[in-house]
Amino acid sequence: MAEDIPAKLVKELRDITGAKMMDCKRALVEANGDVSKAQEVLRKKGQADAKKRSGKSVKQGVINSYIHGNRIGVMAEMNCETDFVARNEDFRETLKDICMHIAASNPTYISRDQVPADIIEKEKEVYRAQIKNKPENVVEKIVEGKLVNFFKDICLLEQPFVKNDKFTVGEIITQLNAKIGENIVFSRFMRWELGVGLDEE
Repeated sequence: MAEDIPAKLVKELRDITGAKMMDCKRALVEANGDVSKAQEVLRKKGQADAKKRSGKSVKQGVINSYIHGNRIGVMAEMNCETDFVARNEDFRETLKDICMHIAASNPTYISRDQVPADIIEKEKEVYRAQIKNKPENVVEKIVEGKLVNFFKDICLLEQPFVKNDKFTVGEIITQLNAKIGENIVFSRFMRWELGVGLDEE
C-alpha cells in the first residue's frame, strides 16, 4: 500500500500539517490515502508524542512581541528544551503567529485549568438560570456544553487558530512539538489595547 501513495499526496499532507515526510506517508497508508483521516492520525500521534515529552524540562525558548496598528500590543513566551530549537525558524514563526492570534482573539487565560473555580461556578449559575425549567440531568448536560464554548472564548489553547481555524492553538503547538521532537510549552502572555483599563486606575 505504501507504494500506492502518490508523492503529491504526501506533499499535500506535509504542507497542511508541517509533519515529517515519512510520518505523512505512514499516516496516509494508515488512512488508505484519505488526507482528512491522515490529518487525524498525525494529530493523535502528535498528542501521544507530546504526552511522552511533557515531563522534560523547558528552560530555553523565545519571547516575542507583536504590535497591531499601534493600538494593540502583545508579548508572549514559548519554551523548549534546547537553545537549538529556540533558534528554529518554525518555532519562532509559530510564536509570532500566536502573538498575532492573541492580538485578534483576546484570550484571558492560556488553558482552562487557569480559570478560577469561582468564575466557572458563576458561569454555571448563569446557564442554570437560563434553562431552569428543564429536568436536572438535561440542565447539567446543557451547562457542560455551554462551558465548552465558554472555554473556547477565553482560553488561548482552545481557541480556533486565526490562520487555520480547522485547528486550535493547542493543536498547532502539538503539531510543532511532533515536527521538532522536543517538549514545547506556551508559558505566558500579556496583551495591551490602547486606552483599555486606564479609567479603572
